[in-house]
Amino acid sequence: QVQLVESGGALVQAGGSLRLRCAASGRTNSSLLMGWFRQAPGKEREFVAGISWSGANTYYVNSYKGRFTISRDNAKNTVYLQMNNLKPEDTAVYYCAATWRVLITTTWEEYSYWGQGTQVTVSS
Repeated sequence: QVQLVESGGALVQAGGSLRLRCAASGRTNSSLLMGWFRQAPGKEREFVAGISWSGANTYYVNSYKGRFTISRDNAKNTVYLQMNNLKPEDTAVYYCAATWRVLITTTWEEYSYWGQGTQVTVSS
C-alpha cells in the first residue's frame, strides 16, 4: 500500500505562485509513476501533469505547459507541482496520485493511490 498526503494549497491572488507537495509513504521503494489531477466544483477530475519514477519523463496537458512544473525527489519520496501565473480558473482541489504503470497516463481510473487533496483558490 501507498499513502499520499498533499500540502501547499492556499488562497492566492491571480498572477501568484504556489508549490504543491505530495509526500508518499508505505511501499515507496518501487517504481511509482506519479500524477497531479484537479477537480473544480461541478466539473470532472482532470489530469494536470505526470512524471515517471526516475523523473526523466514528464507530461503536461497543453493548457498548463509553461505555467506548471512537476518534479520529484525520490530520496524524500516527494513529488512537487510548481504553479506560476495562477488564474482564477485554476481554482480547484488538487490531488496527487500514484500508479505502477510504466508510461504516463492521463486517465484517473488507472491510478491506484490517491491523496486527500489540497484546495487551491485563486482570487481575481
